[in-house]
Amino acid sequence: MAVFSKSKRKAQVSLRDCVACGCCVKACPMAAIRIVKGVFAEVDATKCVGCGRCVKECPAAVVAIAEVPA
Repeated sequence: MAVFSKSKRKAQVSLRDCVACGCCVKACPMAAIRIVKGVFAEVDATKCVGCGRCVKECPAAVVAIAEVPA
């Protein structure tokens, strides 16, 4: 019998490369992303549903959807 680990898809931001433009914040239907101190975007994993809208809107391509443990 195979055992599958449960995982969820969540957005993750490359903090080093983020320019805090706010495009991902506007695109997120769950209000799961905020700009921290005007420096970078931060994802609230408890609110993120992994829809990928933020990934499509990021002009710097620094947001990605990743599998995370549930």
